[in-house]
Amino acid sequence: MTDGTLPRAKAANRNVIFLIVCLAHLMMSVDQTIVSTALPAIQSDLGTALGWAVWTITVYSLGQVLAKPMVGRLTDRLSAKRVFLVSVTVFTLASACCGLAPNVQLLIAMRFVQALGGGVVLPAGAVIISAAFGENRDRALGLFSSIVPIGALIGPVLGGLLVHAWSWRGIFLVNVPIGLGILAAAAAQMPRTSSVRTAGTTDFAGVFLLSGLILTAMIGITELGDSGEVAIVLPCLAAAAACAFVLRGHLRRHENPVISPALLTGSGFGAMNVLNFLYGCTTMGLATLVPLYAERRYSIPPLEAGTLLTARAIGIILLSGATTFALRRTGYRLPMLGGSLLIATGLALMAIPTSLPPTLWLAITAAIAGLGMGVAGPASNNAAIYLAPDQIAEITGLRGTFRQAGSITAVSVATAVSERSGDPGKTLGLVFVAFAVLVVSTLPLLFRVTDHRGTW
Repeated sequence: MTDGTLPRAKAANRNVIFLIVCLAHLMMSVDQTIVSTALPAIQSDLGTALGWAVWTITVYSLGQVLAKPMVGRLTDRLSAKRVFLVSVTVFTLASACCGLAPNVQLLIAMRFVQALGGGVVLPAGAVIISAAFGENRDRALGLFSSIVPIGALIGPVLGGLLVHAWSWRGIFLVNVPIGLGILAAAAAQMPRTSSVRTAGTTDFAGVFLLSGLILTAMIGITELGDSGEVAIVLPCLAAAAACAFVLRGHLRRHENPVISPALLTGSGFGAMNVLNFLYGCTTMGLATLVPLYAERRYSIPPLEAGTLLTARAIGIILLSGATTFALRRTGYRLPMLGGSLLIATGLALMAIPTSLPPTLWLAITAAIAGLGMGVAGPASNNAAIYLAPDQIAEITGLRGTFRQAGSITAVSVATAVSERSGDPGKTLGLVFVAFAVLVVSTLPLLFRVTDHRGTW
């Protein structure tokens, strides 16, 4: 694949393209958190158990993890614009089906389809933006990737408002007019694109093995946090290990593998994949448990505990834009190092009781971690892409996969450990400290990542 999948846009038009793609990415990001506030309403209205209702969140993560690694090959064969339009169409139709679902089983199935469409938007959008902005793509991609925390901030608030004023169905149906508007604008404003077909046949065996690896690993890890049932966890993890072993050999032998082996373990990529996994553990996984920690350890009311995520999001927003524009001077290593240390510091400090009111202290520490995300995020988003800028979709998809896998792993491990302890709140704090230590201990991997200043 090359950047030629989308002709260089005129300066007057590329900002419109950027806004269209960002709005689509924001819509997908909001849907990662918007459902959480509607779980009681879904459970009551559909007459289901809470465990089934929670699967509407879990299956969305699983669907996105499955979709992201395969986007690179899709854009090779269909072009970035076509993949983007199809993904938004699938997401919009699935959202309508979710809003009209008569039972929780169909709702879960449609959430999975919705996630498949949503998981494609980030990598395909990255290709579109890269081609449109040319030599300024590094800054455009940095800003584009910083939308996720904004969506995480909007999601719970918007979900609460829609459930209160309308119904839980509204959190899905609201996507329909937005999605249709994005499709109309994209069709009118984005230049025509041509596919960049690669030689060789489609790697269906690789897709099957990768899907098996991700599904069995994530189900096993999720089950570890939910019930810890050994009879389910161990077979799933064993199946994941077997799929990984077979897939490793397959990727090396196939002429056109679903994922290039170089992007998994090649120079710089192996280190970035580990760092992205840990980034997902701390910023996407443990961060979502901060309100639970506040409730369990300090008995802070749920509504007040939820505002702690706002403090974190504000920290991210304050620095992410400035960091993006400073990368040409600072390079990637320095902000990734400084940001990671801030994230680890914020997590560790949460576990330390102080004389300050608990809500204030947790808000301060959450903001510190948010500032770290604002510093490290743009740099880590661009560092791997710089290593192979002609494979933006595949690299962006893998980055999302490793981060999402880290998120699910951290949540499952943290909940499994804390809920089986005598003091869940205090234990959860110790888990925060343990992950902070892990992040700091892996920082030497940064020196295996190529640093860069200037444009690319």
